[in-house]
Amino acid sequence: MIESLNEIKLKEINDYLRNKSPKAIIEWALFIAERPIVTTNFKPFSASLLHAISNIKKDIKTIWCDTGYNTRNTYLHAEVLISKLSLNIFVYVPKQTTGYRDSVLGVPEVDTPEHDIFTDQVKLEPFKRALKEHNPDVWFTNLRKGQTAHRDNLDIVTKDKNGIIKVCPFYYWSDAELENYLIEYKLPNEYKYFDPTKVLANRECGLHV
Repeated sequence: MIESLNEIKLKEINDYLRNKSPKAIIEWALFIAERPIVTTNFKPFSASLLHAISNIKKDIKTIWCDTGYNTRNTYLHAEVLISKLSLNIFVYVPKQTTGYRDSVLGVPEVDTPEHDIFTDQVKLEPFKRALKEHNPDVWFTNLRKGQTAHRDNLDIVTKDKNGIIKVCPFYYWSDAELENYLIEYKLPNEYKYFDPTKVLANRECGLHV
């Protein structure tokens, strides 16, 4: 079924799912999936997606590409969520240590060739390894409309260049709605987050382009 999803069918699917709950969207996607994964970076509001999916499929493979540059708060937040939700976590880290990279490359300025190398080392290469190992057909992610110009052109369900179906159950939700979700389910949140591959909140990190 996934192989046959073209632009016309995707539009029909998105029209159908537009006013469905995240739970209904997740259930729809899991019905067509054979090898689903969910990715997380434990940024603000990550708990919403992880909670919604783990409530339906407890053993779903949860992929975390840890750049090595997360804040202390983010690492502690990750530990809390991994334990609280009993996540089936798979962590991928760069082949180079943070200390080595800081010595020979550092964290380059954005929009430079060096920053492209940095992004590939800390995020793209580890993620490619994760995709190769798990070979997913459905990928759950917490992308939302309004985050970046690129993400504004996506939808709840899209198909990436590798043929993977990308599903964003909370795509049309606002920060306020997500905040209420976390309160309702007594889930923690953490705002002290930094992504060195983006720097600015409205930049893409590379995984979704």
